[in-house]
Amino acid sequence: MTVHFVGAGPGAADLLTLRAAALLGAADVVLYPGTYLDAEVLSHCRPDARLVDTQDLDLDRITAALVDAHAAGLDVVRLTSGDPSLYSALHEQTRRLDAAGVPWDVTPGVPAYAAAAAIVGRELTVPLVAQSVVLTRTQARSTAMPATESLAAFAATGATLVLHLAITRTRALMDELSASYGEACPVAVVSRATQPDELVLRGTVGTIADLVEDAGLRQAAVILVGPALASASAAESYLYSTVRVARKERLR
Repeated sequence: MTVHFVGAGPGAADLLTLRAAALLGAADVVLYPGTYLDAEVLSHCRPDARLVDTQDLDLDRITAALVDAHAAGLDVVRLTSGDPSLYSALHEQTRRLDAAGVPWDVTPGVPAYAAAAAIVGRELTVPLVAQSVVLTRTQARSTAMPATESLAAFAATGATLVLHLAITRTRALMDELSASYGEACPVAVVSRATQPDELVLRGTVGTIADLVEDAGLRQAAVILVGPALASASAAESYLYSTVRVARKERLR
């Protein structure tokens, strides 16, 4: 049998892909991250499926559960929050499965940053304002960041920043970002995007830390930073401009 790593999306049960829902419906065993998941997502599972909450398990115990299910000939899904390509420990788990000779595949999911951008109604790439998005995190009680990936270096580009796993360090991060973005640069924080207890905070580099602390946010939040969030630019994409369309018509 194959172990299926499946992106559960940002949390809402109706934001899974059709493939993800089908895999959940066929699975005998489902491992899921209880901390970040709306329980309604598990409604896609069979009533007799064995559900394993991984929030208190280390990687070795998670891998053992996957290997044991495979050895028993059971269909198994390993749910990850958002998309497996970001901060999902996919690399660590699949390396262990490879060593155990267990086949696996990956089904993508809606990433948390995309859900957050949708909720605040902003495009993260605005013509002549920001054409790049940096997805990153910071170091607190976690694995060290590579030396070449400092927040200051990313901020110097002026790109839209998406900060994952960083909500408890909001004040220190805004202090670090103010030199490049300025105190008035817009910031949005989206906690538990698309879930029943979703919370959206809008502020600036200079004000967002107070809002986060007043709300008592400690986890499951994405921080968006950058001038693109202001959406005040009158510039428009060349791809859809009247100039490009007229030129294309002339060349026909």
